[in-house]
Amino acid sequence: MPRIGYARVSTLDQDLDTQVARLKAEGCVIIRAEKVSGASREGRAELATVLEFLRPGDELVVTRLDRLGRDTRDVLNVVHEAEQRGASITVLDPHVSTRGEMGHVVLTVLGMVAQMERRFIKERQREGIARAKAAGAYTGGKRRLDRDQVRALHTAGHGPSAIAATLGCSRMQVYRILQGA
Repeated sequence: MPRIGYARVSTLDQDLDTQVARLKAEGCVIIRAEKVSGASREGRAELATVLEFLRPGDELVVTRLDRLGRDTRDVLNVVHEAEQRGASITVLDPHVSTRGEMGHVVLTVLGMVAQMERRFIKERQREGIARAKAAGAYTGGKRRLDRDQVRALHTAGHGPSAIAATLGCSRMQVYRILQGA
């Protein structure tokens, strides 16, 4: 029975090495990893790939349940999809598997805890931003594009597509900047 590992971190500056090493140590022959938020299933191509290729008897292994997702419904949907393919899911910390009936109950509870944790994180983030704004220290997110450069390229006759290609951004970002001018 092949063990397939799935590792995920939320941001580009986070490291996947610890999860990947643990999955290898657990005997995973294939490991798929990605750097994307677990708030929803949207945009999680590696998870979709793993689920698509699960075969009867396969075992999907993750280090913690929140690596599968932070929304209870999403986690339960992943479990359901794996089971529809005849595969099981094993969480290493705490060790829980869907092979037994009790594993489903534990995963449901852990999924609810992960969702609650995500809500707490967002609440703390909002509170921190509110405090920073009140202290005059919050200026918002860092701008990713030089707005003057976008306007200069537009003034020079470049279209939004050409500007986006030159600056390595989306056309929508260019349109937003030009509309705000």
